[in-house]
Amino acid sequence: MVSLPYSQACENNKQPILARLQEVFVGPGTVLEVGSGTGQHAVYFAAALPHLTWQPSDHPASIETCRPRLAAAALPNLAEPLVLDVADSAWPLTRADMAFSANTAHIMSWNEVEALFRGLGGMLPVGAPFCLYGPFSYGGRHTSASNADFDSSLRARAAHMGLRDMDDLQRLANSTGFRLENDIAMPANNRLLVWRRP
Repeated sequence: MVSLPYSQACENNKQPILARLQEVFVGPGTVLEVGSGTGQHAVYFAAALPHLTWQPSDHPASIETCRPRLAAAALPNLAEPLVLDVADSAWPLTRADMAFSANTAHIMSWNEVEALFRGLGGMLPVGAPFCLYGPFSYGGRHTSASNADFDSSLRARAAHMGLRDMDDLQRLANSTGFRLENDIAMPANNRLLVWRRP
């Protein structure tokens, strides 16, 4: 049996995230997932949300990681993964009805986070939600010691990484046509931010 790429964090958080996505992604349509990683979220959410078409995507350097799991799942509403570098001026998908991304904002550079919001702002229709999951800071302060340690470890790995602050995200969202609809506490000091194009 072939061993598939695996993330324990995805396994731990997929059910709590799904419970919230079921409240937000209520209508039919296509969800663009930015940064599909191992594909665990994509397979789990597509199976649980059959009214949606789940469109995985990932950076060119990471896209092969999700392919084996997606192929093994062979779900009818799970699309072929797209190669997506958010910093590119042209994205491989020009329109989606909803968007989701987990644990990407602190891995991307801030310029890439800006590009993510700009890109989604240009492709999502009015009223569309964008759910962004992960750890964040508020007013320059971490919400837990574990998040502070995680932030330090990220910045030690690469200067462009680090937890993003909600003040910065709010300004960026406002400038790209999004408003914060909900900020939901999640397990392990994470949050699910629900942005929407008003």
